[in-house]
Order: sequence, then structure tokens, then C-alpha cells
Amino acid sequence: MENNNENNMTAQQSFGIITEMMNNSRRSILQNSAKHFLLWGALLTFMSGVIFELIHITMNPIWNLLWFAMPLIGFPMAHFIGRNKVEVPQNIISRQLHGVWLAYCAFVVVTSAVFMFIAPQNLTLVIIMAFGFAECVSGIILKNWSVIVSGFILGVGGAIAAIVLRSEAQLLLFTLCGAILVVTGLIVKSQNK
Repeated sequence: MENNNENNMTAQQSFGIITEMMNNSRRSILQNSAKHFLLWGALLTFMSGVIFELIHITMNPIWNLLWFAMPLIGFPMAHFIGRNKVEVPQNIISRQLHGVWLAYCAFVVVTSAVFMFIAPQNLTLVIIMAFGFAECVSGIILKNWSVIVSGFILGVGGAIAAIVLRSEAQLLLFTLCGAILVVTGLIVKSQNK
């Protein structure tokens, strides 16, 4: 009987291969994410600026309904920019990230509808805190400090500002969040060239 010791991996070698595959997956996901940070940051900046101006000019908060157009614009654009992305097989990292952002979207849509139509509350505060938290968790999953720190700044800084600012001026927080997302996208892009 032949000895196949050279074909048998040690536990450490096997762990090393798995670790390398996960790190390669993280890098690919981060590389693809840079485009999405840029897209959603630019779209958030644009939408918040437009909604702010419309509310400021007309003094009618009905323009807040335009927020529901953001996913209608953003998702097709995200699909378009993602067509040439580096393919990453589905794994625990991609599934966790997908779950975090899917939960964020569901949370924001339901909370927005409740706060707009049933029980008016400070919606800006809730959305910014949830957004910062989702981005921070994404950074933890991806092991990227730029994403973690920007998520923390967005969530905590945005929440404090949402408490201090009044009326339509709170919309400018989303403009700032969009700008921070764009900067995060540029940092992630430069880290993963």
C-alpha cells in the first residue's frame, strides 16, 4: 500500500488555505464595494440637496416622499455599475453583508412609512443611526477600518446633529452622509487598486 502523506494536508495548511481564500474574497468584495459607496454617496448627496431645496422653497414636507424614489434610481444604477465587477463566489462574508444591508433597507422603509403616516417622530435620527450602524458592521465584517470609522462617524455624529438641528436643516445631514460615503468609496478604492 502506497503512502500518500504528500497529498494529505495538515490542519494548519488547510486553515491557511481557507484564511487566504477568505482574505481574497474580502479584498474582492471591498474592491466592488468602492463603486457602490461612490454611487450611493453621490445619489444621497443629490437627493438630499434636491429635497432640501424643494422643502425650503415651498415649505411643504410632502417632498420627503421623494426619498422613496432613491431605491428606484439607485438599484438599477447599482446593477449597471456592477456588471463588470470582480466575481466573488457566495460565501459567509458576502451573505453577511447582503443580510446587513437588506435588514437596513427593510428597517428604513418600514420605519419611514410608520413615522410619516402613523406616528411622526424624528426620522432623520433613526435613519442616520441605522445607516451608520449598518456601515460600521459592514466594516467589521470586511475588516476595514475606513468603513468602520466612517460608519461610526455617520451614526453617532449624525444622531447628535439630528437632535441639535431642526426642521428641513436636518436634510443637510444626509448631504453630509453622502459626502462621507463618497470619501469612504475613494479611500476603499485607493486601498484596493
